[in-house]
Amino acid sequence: MEYQYPMDYTWSTEEIVDVITFFEAIAKAYESKVSKEELMKAYRRFKEIVPGKADEKNYTDEFQESSGYSAYQVIKKAKETADDGWIQMK
Repeated sequence: MEYQYPMDYTWSTEEIVDVITFFEAIAKAYESKVSKEELMKAYRRFKEIVPGKADEKNYTDEFQESSGYSAYQVIKKAKETADDGWIQMK
């Protein structure tokens, strides 16, 4: 599916790609499954680009409005999952 990915146009091309990679991992958790390792790697990079909690919430809320997918719920489930596990939202 196609979504509107939230972004800040002051980000570099690499940062934009990395943020999109994070949101794609969130979508994969809903549409099929994603490894915890892949998801958390993308999340850590996202947090380097968007370190503030308020900004993180704004971007993830914007993505949720566009896609219906909650980054918060996916990350919460990932933190409860074994390191070699898979994240799949139902």
